[in-house]
Formats: sequence, structure tokens, C-alpha cells
Amino acid sequence: MTMSRAPMSTTALNAARRTAELSALADGRAVDVVVIGGGITGAGIALDAASRGLRVALVEKHDLAFGTSRWSSKLVHGGLRYLATGNVGIARRSAVERGILMTRNAPHLVRAMPQLVPLLPSMSTVSRALVRVGFLAGDGLRRLAGTPASVLPRSRRIDAARAAQLAPTVRRDGLDGAYLAYDGQLIDDARLVTAVARTAAQHGAMILTRVAASEATATAVRLTDQLTGESFEVTARAVINAAGVWAGEVDPSITLRPSRGTHLVFDAAAFGNPTAALTIPIPGELNRFVFAMPEQLGRVYLGLTDEEAPGPVPDVPEPTPQEIAFLLDTVNTALDVTLSESDVIGAFAGLRPLADTGEGRTADLSREHVVRVSPAGVISVVGGKLTEYRYMAEDVLNRAIELRGLTAGVCRTRNLPLVGAPANPVATLRATDVAEMPGSLVARFGAEAPNVIAAASCARPTEPVAEGLDVIRAEFEYAVTHEGALTVDDILDRRTRIGLVAEDRQRAAAAAEEILASATE
Repeated sequence: MTMSRAPMSTTALNAARRTAELSALADGRAVDVVVIGGGITGAGIALDAASRGLRVALVEKHDLAFGTSRWSSKLVHGGLRYLATGNVGIARRSAVERGILMTRNAPHLVRAMPQLVPLLPSMSTVSRALVRVGFLAGDGLRRLAGTPASVLPRSRRIDAARAAQLAPTVRRDGLDGAYLAYDGQLIDDARLVTAVARTAAQHGAMILTRVAASEATATAVRLTDQLTGESFEVTARAVINAAGVWAGEVDPSITLRPSRGTHLVFDAAAFGNPTAALTIPIPGELNRFVFAMPEQLGRVYLGLTDEEAPGPVPDVPEPTPQEIAFLLDTVNTALDVTLSESDVIGAFAGLRPLADTGEGRTADLSREHVVRVSPAGVISVVGGKLTEYRYMAEDVLNRAIELRGLTAGVCRTRNLPLVGAPANPVATLRATDVAEMPGSLVARFGAEAPNVIAAASCARPTEPVAEGLDVIRAEFEYAVTHEGALTVDDILDRRTRIGLVAEDRQRAAAAAEEILASATE
């Protein structure tokens, strides 16, 4: 092909665009790369390829961020855990990628999150020293990555009074202050996937949900429209498998050891409406913690487990009673109140697609990604972690370009602002306008926030979708007209996270049904 930069096109993903692009593929539209999987890795690959001038089609059997990419801790972290285990390379890369997201790619979606480790009598002198040294090493990683302290503040020790201000339910008896450090926190992982996918579409990529892939080879794949049942074959210069925990269904030679990570959802009031993530060492572990993190919609997410999850991969993993009990028992060691299952208003679990490297606990398995080529010629990427999605995409695409002789430009994603970032062309929010926009809307959409309201045609666009929820009706409509939502579940479970709490879901379902019906007429 003749190399040229892909033309900028609309970022709007919707049913009409999906139908037109799927028809074009069925009629033989040429593509250079087919990406299988609509999680953060697949979306990242599609963006990298499209921004290099390649013709790209991404296909996803379900919806964007349907799998592991919506079940994370919403952290873009600097890799301290990996530094502690001697994996300096992945720790440094994590810090670099965190800095890229916070300063260039998605400053609107990632903010500095205070992490508070309370110094309680139960914490040994050795544990205290390890945490302090770790936080100082994290400061060093931040500086090495070039992330300024104005974006990610330095760590420090604070007194007990300040610790109680940040985490009001922290245990006061014997509290000797706390260590405070900062890491990156996503407003939402699924929103990051949507932003990356829409930015890929902006650069010309076809983003096709509800399209299953089968019979994949080096240069061809059979696609089946899950809505109509229509099936056809597409040829490409390269086929890339980024199906996450389902990668083995595309390439049967892949062996994974999925690890389940579970979180519990609380009303933030149960933790006294904290402004910092309470970080509690797991008894008997030197390098693992439980986090109680303040989140959007007035929630706190408590996680995280790391349990082996053998057997068939479910569409939606479920937390186990043992994991729920473990999280509650651990967090209660650091609280002045006692939380029980009656305080839990929701829960979710995700499966990490870890590459199988033999024996040992999944908690100890490497988070390095692996790029491999199947006997049929499919290029697969497995493992890795959300923070490094951009680096992983660059790595696998470089491999595809080399193996398949593709003519493509250099990687541009280090400095490519996503949809919603102030430097992206769809941005319409100026600093002087921020006060006029709902804060929650700006947090989720960044500099695109005014577009959400301006594009709305539904009745009462700025009204909440249900009492007590800071999601407005225009957001539901925008999910359908611009973010590729095709069902009520897409709206409630992935474009917003209302569905994490069953009661909230019930209250917002009618608005979602109404707006979906009117937006697709």
C-alpha cells in the first residue's frame, strides 16, 4: 500500500456506522490488520495501527470493555510491586506509561490518587520500613519517568489527625500517623477503552462490536454478525488476537492461567466519604495490600484478591464467599468500624489473562505480556496489564509489521491525545467553561463534556437518570449515538457503571430503555 496518514474522521460509534462498515467488509473492503478483541489491548492496537496509516478492523464478540478491562482496580500504577520483586524493567515501563497517560494521552481520565498506609500497632517495624522504602523508590520511578510532582505529588509521612481527615473510619487506637503516596487513578477503566476505541475510529479504524471471529489464520478470519447471523470471510495482511482470557479460543495452542481479582462495592458513607485510598497490608504478605478506593458515583471499591481460576472462562466471573470474607476481614483490621456483608452493595470480579509459566501461585506469576505466533499464523498477545496497554500495542504491532512486511509509519501513540483530552480535535471545553459544566460530566468526558449536552435530542437532557445518581440523561443518549452502545446493558454496565449496584440499575433501567429506543429510531 502507499503510506499516508489516515484521514481524521468522526469519532461517533453507533449502530448506523457499524452497519455501514460491516457491509463494506462483507463486500470486500481491503484491510491491512484485523484485531480480535475489544478490550483495552485490542483497542490500543487498533489505535496504534490506524494512526500509522494502516487500514484496520477491530471485531469484538460482545461489547467494548466486556471482559477483564472493566473489572480492574481502576489504577494506572507505577509498578512498585514489580520493583519489590526485582523486576525493574516492568516497574520502570509502568511508571513511564502512567506518565504518558496522565500528561499526554488521557489527562482527563487519570488523576493523582492519594494512597494512605496507616501506621498501626499491628504493623511491624520491618513492614513499616519496607513501605517507606517502597514509596521512596516510587518517587524515584516517577522522576525517572519524567512525571512532574505537580501531576503526581511526592510521598511523605503525615500525622494521625491528617490521616483521619483523609480516611475518616481509620482505626484511631494506637494510630501513629500514616505514610501517604500518590498513584494514578482512572475515573473508569471502561471509559478508557471507549476513548481509545473512538480515537482509533477518529483515525479511520472500523470498530465492530457484536461480531464474532472464528477460523483465524495468518491472513484471513471468518466474521459472524451476532445480531443477524450473517457470516463472511475477511482477508487481511495480518490477524492479531487480543482476546484476553478468551485468547485460547482463537489460538488453541495458547495456555493461560487465569487469576481472579475480586472487588466489593460500598456506599462511600460506610467509609466516612474518604478522599484517600486506605491501603492495608495483607497479614503474612510482604508485598500485597488491600485497597479501599474512593470512586465515582459516591462509591468505594474494596479489592483486590488474586486467586487461581481454572476451568471454563465465564462471560462474567463471580466473586466467591471466601474472597468476600477475606476482603472484609483484612480491611476491618484497619478500621474503627466493623464492616460486614450487609454493607456490601455490589461486587465484581475479573480474570487476569496470565501466561502459563508453570507452577507457583498466580499472585507470583509475571505480569509481562507475551507475543507469539500460532501454527496457523495468527499473532497473539497475552498477559500484560492495563497500565502498559499502549506499550503492548506498540510491541505487537511492530512484530506484525516485521512479520508481514506491512508498510506503516512510526508509532505515534506516545503523544496522541485521546478523545476528551484538551489537545484532541473534538475538545470544546475551555478552562473558563468548567464551572458551567457538571463536575461529574467533566470527570467522565473531559474537554468533550459540552458536546454531550449539545448533541442531545432527548427530553430533559441535563436531568439525572435517577434520583441520587450524578449521570444525566444526555450521557445515556451519547452512549448510543457516539460511544457504540447497542443495548441497555451496554449503557448501564460499561458506558456508565450504574449497573454495579443492583438497586441503582433498577432505578435507571427505564431511562436507558427510553433513550435507547428514541436514539435508534
